[in-house]
Amino acid sequence: MKDTEVAVQPGSVESDPSVHIEVSKNGPYIVKGVIPLHVQTIVANAEGKSWTYQQGREFAVKDGTALCRCGHSKNKPYCDGSHVHAGVDLTETATFAPMLDGAQEIDGPHYSLTDNEAYCAFARFCDNGRQIWNEVQMHGEQHEKLSVYMAQHCPAGRLLIWDRGTGAPVEEPLPVSLSLLEDPGEHVSGPLVLRGGIRVQSADGDSYEIRNRQALCRCGASSNKPFCDGSHASIGFRDGL
Repeated sequence: MKDTEVAVQPGSVESDPSVHIEVSKNGPYIVKGVIPLHVQTIVANAEGKSWTYQQGREFAVKDGTALCRCGHSKNKPYCDGSHVHAGVDLTETATFAPMLDGAQEIDGPHYSLTDNEAYCAFARFCDNGRQIWNEVQMHGEQHEKLSVYMAQHCPAGRLLIWDRGTGAPVEEPLPVSLSLLEDPGEHVSGPLVLRGGIRVQSADGDSYEIRNRQALCRCGASSNKPFCDGSHASIGFRDGL
């Protein structure tokens, strides 16, 4: 690792530094340490909106496990070397700047919302109620609770809720885990979701900002690699799991 000090997003806590993800050059994600890996399915509510997660099948992960990020492995979620001949450009294009640098702020009576759309993983938890961008501006405990709930279920962490009184983010600590997101509502497979402050190290050795919630592309189509930008939905990515 080239970094001597890695930025940590407000409200996030770095996991054990030895536990992290390394992005290999034009190749897979390399898991360092042992991190639980499960399929996680988005479950809709009665209105058909994304509402919660259901944990499913577990996959074995050990120190050095290689996970596919080109979308072409026949042994998903593991890498089988398909990236060598798949013709997918896996060049990292994401900035190392803090996510808040490119975020829009929306102020409400009790909470503020920051939103960096470049990191949208298209999970659509934000569409509940009258959508989070409107809910956060409404008076009343019901709107406030729904705003917090939606933001904290955003797998990519593009949405953060802030207490306007204290100036602190309203963010719950999460156990360290990896999830393979499945989205039945769109009939697609989504990103590799990282929770619990897992550091992501680029192929050049520098690390991206550490965040409580992150989503890494595993379809190979994102324009914000290594992070997901929702492209799996537009290309109809299915992992076959």
